[in-house]
Amino acid sequence: MADEMRSADQLVKTIIETPGVLQEIQSRPAETLNRLAEQAKKQVVPRALEQDRLIYRIVVSSLGLVVLFVVVGVMGLSFKNSGGTVAIPDVLTALGSAAIGALAGILAPSPAASR
Repeated sequence: MADEMRSADQLVKTIIETPGVLQEIQSRPAETLNRLAEQAKKQVVPRALEQDRLIYRIVVSSLGLVVLFVVVGVMGLSFKNSGGTVAIPDVLTALGSAAIGALAGILAPSPAASR
């Protein structure tokens, strides 16, 4: 994430490296900065979610299926052994909690987006 190019970084790079831009900013600051900001936004590569929604949907769907399979597996084990305590395998607990945690991390809004 540290080497990810942000639009502000791209804007600074454009201002420094393009000849004549500093003079244009001094003569017409508002129009020039707005134009350069739009240009910088277009030059920055979008995040994975924004450019490939299919992969995002596949990941969310597969994690959801893992959670459903774990729930069905635990229910199946409890119905199979209805006479007493049910020993749920640690693998099911680990898979279920990891999938729920991953779904929460993927679906939760970014703290940077709420600013």
